Amino acid sequence: MSDLTEIWVVAIGSGAVVGLLGLLAGWVLRHRSLRWQLTVVGVVTTLTVLLGVQIISRRMLISDHDLHVVLIVTSAAAVVSLVVALVLSTALVRWSRSLRDDVRRVGEGGTIVAERRGPAEFQELSAELASAHQRLAEAREREQRLEESRRELVSWVSHDLRTPLAGIRVMAEALEDEIATDPPRYHRQIRGEVDRMVQMVDDLFELSRIHAGQLILDPQPIVVGDLVSEAIAAADPIARAGRVTLGGEVPHGLQVAADPGGLSRVLANLIVNGIRHTPADGTVHVAARSVEGGVELAVTDGCGGIPDEARDRVFDVGYRATSARTPDSPLQDAHTARAGLGLAIVKGIVEAHHGEVAVENVGPTASPALGCRFRVLLPG
Repeated sequence: MSDLTEIWVVAIGSGAVVGLLGLLAGWVLRHRSLRWQLTVVGVVTTLTVLLGVQIISRRMLISDHDLHVVLIVTSAAAVVSLVVALVLSTALVRWSRSLRDDVRRVGEGGTIVAERRGPAEFQELSAELASAHQRLAEAREREQRLEESRRELVSWVSHDLRTPLAGIRVMAEALEDEIATDPPRYHRQIRGEVDRMVQMVDDLFELSRIHAGQLILDPQPIVVGDLVSEAIAAADPIARAGRVTLGGEVPHGLQVAADPGGLSRVLANLIVNGIRHTPADGTVHVAARSVEGGVELAVTDGCGGIPDEARDRVFDVGYRATSARTPDSPLQDAHTARAGLGLAIVKGIVEAHHGEVAVENVGPTASPALGCRFRVLLPG
């Protein structure tokens, strides 16, 4: 066996023995701190060098003086490597504990800021934690708003149902006691109140289908001009009753692929909503145009504008905006009373078409906004 072969055999053998002992120590300490694991790595490396040098030095029959020199040099290197391993392990433990504290704050709702600490992997983990914390905070805010909307919806729907029910009861009692001076008028009023409650229940059912993801769409090519004309014709009696001018403008031949019933309901809800919030002698205008990526439908009314703090909530379930959006109106019948559900249904149907809906204030730049424009973007 040559000298180099013998050196290789001795080095590998001593390294294998120390490595196996190190693996055994690592398994015993597997549930301890990361500091112990890194210390085992440093000790294994150091002992491997020391044992290999000791055995090779004795096989080479060098003098005791030279052997002592080699041992001193290797021992010094071993001490330095162990110190470095301990320092690095302490730093890694500190960084890992810092990440643990960040994880705890994620659950507690505290503030987390991505920091440059530790290796790149720790920095990436810190950034992911900060991003996850931000998404959780947004989810909590959405959940809180949804819960508030649900409470408002229950309150308003209860009120909107209680009022017509009380009226129906009074009129029914008057008819039973034969004290009604005009029975046909009472019958018409009862029928109107029933229609109003039926419409409200239909809206609630439609909204529940949207939120449950059970809204079934049948997209097909639709001539937008025909759809807008039908929606305007259906809403024209309501507009006339409120002395609101209703009109529209659609390019000839403009088409969009959508569910006819769903898109008709979107337009009807937006138009009736605009009529309801536009004062007498005002105007509600419907327009459509081809834009990049699809078709845009816009309904502009004369509501007087929506405050910034309310504009983000107009599509929430059960939300009824401030007085700027709730003027006194005589049009509180089955066609216009929606218990704050109409715009929520609009948003649900549009998003089911993979589209977007938004609202903005419009009017002269030199004065406060005079109206609102609801824009629906449907993919082409």
